[in-house]
Amino acid sequence: MDADIAIVGAGTAGCLLANRLSADPATRVVLMEAGGRDSWHWIHVPAGYLYTMGDPRTDWGFRTEAVPGLAGRSLKYPRGRVLGGCSSINGMIYMRGQAADWDGWAQMGHRGWGWDDMLPRFKRHEAFAGGADDAHGAEGEVSVGPQRLSWPVLDAVRDAMVASGVPATSDFNRGDNEGVGYYHVTQRRGRRLSAAGAFLRPALRRANLRVEVGAPVARVLIEGGRAVGVARVDGTAVRARRVILCAGSIGSPHLLELSGVGDPARLRRLGVEVAHANPDVGEHMQDHLQMRPVFRVDALTLNRLAATWHGKARIGLDYLLRRRGPLTMAPSQLGAFVRSGDHVATPDLQYHFQPLSLEQFGEPLDRFDAVTASVCNLRPQSRGAVHAASPDPRAAPSIQPNYLAAEADRATALRAMETTRALFRRPELAALSPEEVRPGDVHTDREALLAEVARNASSIFHPTGTCGMGRVVDDRLRVKGVEGLRVVDASVMPSITSGNTNAPVMAIAEKAAEMVLEDG
Repeated sequence: MDADIAIVGAGTAGCLLANRLSADPATRVVLMEAGGRDSWHWIHVPAGYLYTMGDPRTDWGFRTEAVPGLAGRSLKYPRGRVLGGCSSINGMIYMRGQAADWDGWAQMGHRGWGWDDMLPRFKRHEAFAGGADDAHGAEGEVSVGPQRLSWPVLDAVRDAMVASGVPATSDFNRGDNEGVGYYHVTQRRGRRLSAAGAFLRPALRRANLRVEVGAPVARVLIEGGRAVGVARVDGTAVRARRVILCAGSIGSPHLLELSGVGDPARLRRLGVEVAHANPDVGEHMQDHLQMRPVFRVDALTLNRLAATWHGKARIGLDYLLRRRGPLTMAPSQLGAFVRSGDHVATPDLQYHFQPLSLEQFGEPLDRFDAVTASVCNLRPQSRGAVHAASPDPRAAPSIQPNYLAAEADRATALRAMETTRALFRRPELAALSPEEVRPGDVHTDREALLAEVARNASSIFHPTGTCGMGRVVDDRLRVKGVEGLRVVDASVMPSITSGNTNAPVMAIAEKAAEMVLEDG
């Protein structure tokens, strides 16, 4: 036996689990990562996500299938392929979701997953800049605190939202995230703090922890209904008493299917022998779709600041000398959680306000000052799927998010646009002379606006649910029908949380580590 526990995927969950489970020197842990080491400097500069997303050194480079609800477009779909996983390329926003999300899981029958159950797990790994209190921890590995820059133009947007009746907040993570304020981020002294930096690096000195990089896994080895290890793509294997998949909402269902766990008809078409029949594997995918209306403004934004060599030099010096300024930027600084109408009890819209704009991701910034008011539906009813497209483990899986398939999601999108336009008509913003340039005021009727949304909306990359509790795994995250096999990542969520998903994955991994240790 090569190890007691084999963990597949050194992303957020995998790094945390490797730390917690190897704390017992008698437990031999091997952590296997398909990507490389996190030594590239852009991983650690917060604004480096502009370079790490889409680069094969750090990103799987996936694309979705053509999405009918998005006018048949195929979207780029970044997923971390490096130590730290998505926490090495994401937006660094620390967002637990609403207490109602977690209590909703408990009400579905998933005992032990309510807000009061999970709050101690959030606090365990948190080093909150404001110190410990009833909602926050201060002794953990993950630095959580305010960003190191501000923009007067975003202050004006915040003040306009407050004037409209949205409460101001300095903390979205106390269970009720309704309000407007600046996001907290997972950074330490102006540098990104990934799961690799927070959890894995401090544990590397342990003799019982082995970390493999450049070690993609082909499948889980299942013998007699039990996981006994994993096979690498190169044909070698690791034998282990227990296997934990932490490959994310895309990778984990893909690996389960290649291992023979999934819909029998689908597996037969792939030529994969069925180890356990479960047609829910890869199904029930949820993700947050963002619309990105853009408003030209009479105020300084990154568009102008970054347009000249003088501005670029100023940005670089500010970071080199003080670890401040735009290079410390998360993709979004100002956030808001609001309700799209009186028919919802808790906020169902999330805003990511940005002091910049561009036509499409990866293209240059616009040559005029602008604010992007990205807004997403927090609780989409549309469901997508992730499935193996080939028996070759090196082939990308099929990803079909199926955005806007549900009429309720299309109606919410329209209400979100109405809410956003009303905000930028507020008298408090008149001094900025805001002018809608995307999609533009010409798109006022329902069908034209929906068509514009279909042409320009994009993912915020929060895939969840593809190995959901109650469907693929049980409440202890054990894969149904296969002994010795667990899944621990965002794929196990029975329903998506209301906000960014990295913090919830850390809490899920904390609880999973406890359960693995309890099971012996």
